[in-house]
Amino acid sequence: MGFLPVFYLWVAIMDVVKLVETTVTGLGYELVDVERSGRGMLRVFIDKSEGISVEDCQVVSNQLTRLFTVENIDYDRLEISSPGLDRPLKKEADFIRFAGEKAQLKLRMPMAGRKSFTGIIVAVSEGVLQMNVDEVPVEIELANVDKARLVPTF
Repeated sequence: MGFLPVFYLWVAIMDVVKLVETTVTGLGYELVDVERSGRGMLRVFIDKSEGISVEDCQVVSNQLTRLFTVENIDYDRLEISSPGLDRPLKKEADFIRFAGEKAQLKLRMPMAGRKSFTGIIVAVSEGVLQMNVDEVPVEIELANVDKARLVPTF
């Protein structure tokens, strides 16, 4: 009985994510992530190949504000942002797009006695990420990646 409210909350959040993704994609942006934090804050991270401007954030914010009013989605504050230089990598397409870039990974289960890897993304094939870590080729199952971010280079 205690899991029922949590399940419904999770389903409601997933519905919001699908709604946001459809809207953001329709506007010509990529949805990177959606975070719901305490006190009604809803954060939406968007991206596009040319980068994100303040005007892009304003366009998405205006559209989502209207959408949330129509769909009766409860939130207190909406924040639209670019993912930043240390962009999270969530989907297989992210790893493909950023091939040749440096990334930091944290794994769910250790591999070769390690859970953290930093290296250059080489390729992704059939759910397996190929990276060069300290100039050594490493293959990591994407299903085992808990978190991944680009490492900014200056």
